[in-house]
Amino acid sequence: MTVEAAPQVGADTGNPLPKSVQKANKQQEAKARKEILAPVATTLNIASLIMAVASVLSVVPFILIVQSCREMLAENVDTDRVWRLLLIAVLVLVVRGLLQAAALTWTHLVDSGFQLAVRRALAQKLTQVPLGWFGERSSGEIKKYLQDDVEALHYLVAHARLEFVGALVVPLVTLGYLATVDWRLTLVLLIPLVVYAISLSKMMDQTSRDRLAVYNRWERQVQEKTIEFVDGIQVVRAFGQAGKAHTEFQAAVDGQTRSLDRWKTPMIPLQSFTDVVISPVSVMLVIAVAGLAGVGLDWITPLDVLPFFLVGLGLGASLLGLGYGGQALRTAGAAAVRLHELQQTTELVTNAPAAAQDSTETGDVRADPDGLVRFSGVTFGYNAEREVLRGLDLELAPGTLTALVGPSGSGKSTLAKLLPRFYDVGSGRITIGGRDIRDFSTEELYHTVGFVFQDVRLIRGSIRDNLRLAREHATDEELERAARAAQIHDRIIAMPHGYDSNIGTDVNLSGGEAQRLSIARALLADTPVLVLDEATAFADPESEAAVQDALAVLVAERTVLVIAHRLHTITGVDQILVLDNGVLVEQGTHASLHAAGGTYQRLWEMNEAALHTVSLVESEEVR
Repeated sequence: MTVEAAPQVGADTGNPLPKSVQKANKQQEAKARKEILAPVATTLNIASLIMAVASVLSVVPFILIVQSCREMLAENVDTDRVWRLLLIAVLVLVVRGLLQAAALTWTHLVDSGFQLAVRRALAQKLTQVPLGWFGERSSGEIKKYLQDDVEALHYLVAHARLEFVGALVVPLVTLGYLATVDWRLTLVLLIPLVVYAISLSKMMDQTSRDRLAVYNRWERQVQEKTIEFVDGIQVVRAFGQAGKAHTEFQAAVDGQTRSLDRWKTPMIPLQSFTDVVISPVSVMLVIAVAGLAGVGLDWITPLDVLPFFLVGLGLGASLLGLGYGGQALRTAGAAAVRLHELQQTTELVTNAPAAAQDSTETGDVRADPDGLVRFSGVTFGYNAEREVLRGLDLELAPGTLTALVGPSGSGKSTLAKLLPRFYDVGSGRITIGGRDIRDFSTEELYHTVGFVFQDVRLIRGSIRDNLRLAREHATDEELERAARAAQIHDRIIAMPHGYDSNIGTDVNLSGGEAQRLSIARALLADTPVLVLDEATAFADPESEAAVQDALAVLVAERTVLVIAHRLHTITGVDQILVLDNGVLVEQGTHASLHAAGGTYQRLWEMNEAALHTVSLVESEEVR
């Protein structure tokens, strides 16, 4: 377990990003927010219009109260008119409350449905991205997409637009009314508002956004390291590395703490200052001083200062919401960018069946036998800078067992994962029975190509649920037949609830048992083409023979490609392919390659030396 430094940005090093980069980041976030919120844009516009009306009505009662005060201070008081004004003010206040409640309730209901739709869309998206995409990301990162980032959008949908409308309309209506009373005192009242706006812009500038981005990356690292620490604690303690594991976990936590400090510490004094500037007490003080000066200079009558005290004090409350919602807005904006990037992830595209049929009719595709796998000029790289596989041409004949060997990092696992389309080839093509695998639907492809890898993946559920992943409607007899062939049936019926025993709750499987269960699942799928990655690598010694017997049943009469790390296990296969640095350097049987004295022979000698060392160690242990 190692802790990688979170990617650095300009703000993390104290240097602001270039203006062009800042502009690009803002444009990217604006585009992401627009596209993510497109399904609810019309609804939010209508809700914003309702909120605008409610915001206007929130000012009206204060204006009516001011007018009532003027009436009561007049020489001839019309009490009936005063009561009417107060009654109207109450009615307007009630209507305003109903409209605001309706707008907020509506946006929250819309947000509930929107989050459900986004999660469903993301889940659907994840069924269409290459399986290799999951191997490049931790479960914590995927969880953040589906849960944390979607929840972060709540503020954008349910609050942000309405709060912005309220913060804009209330001050405009208030200032417009006060300007009709006295424009000079209104200009003075603008001073705290301008100071607040400048301070708010500094709190939400690009530097703050960059520091938030760094904090979010460290937060994801902490989530990942937490999962790694919990999942690996047994292993690291067994090897006396618990202290190191804890140190690395603590390093991630410390990194998050430092990034939080860099992000929040500069904002705290500024936010405190802005809160004081826009507070009712400060606004009242400004009005009192300016009003006293205006009365003293005969610019305004004492009665005309009253509207500023009653109406002007509400300016600060409407704007404070923007400041307190700023963090949620930035977090939601960052989440929208990540979700937008996920939505843009390249999917596995299935070519139109008609196009495949046309190519067959025109002779572009050779009429290969069913089950024949052909790699033709295949090139692949995980990025544009480095190709992992280059110009591969090979065939896997139906009903044969082909072993794939090579030095570490030669591209064996990558080649094997191209066959079930964990990734798409960069150039060239892979065909099964003459059909490009890109012409297969996803369901058809996984009914054609099965795979059993070292790292067994089992879902949290019953044994029966795990087996039926291969064939949903398999009968109990078919499940038992596959389990018997995989040498796991007797172990299953010994469990507390047999095939209905829940993994992780009722029973914990050893490495060999989990591998045999995955082999039973592959048998149930009954695919004509099979990819194996040293399926006995993690089997315990007691069950390795059982796994080997299960594999013998599994590979019978199938086109099988097996990645071999222990060469003594593949001497009897039909064909051996030798990869070196992404290139197919040798091809043949064990005998022919052994006699050729090339790369395979060198690997064989290393394998024999390793076996000899193991044999010596075991002999010493017996003594």
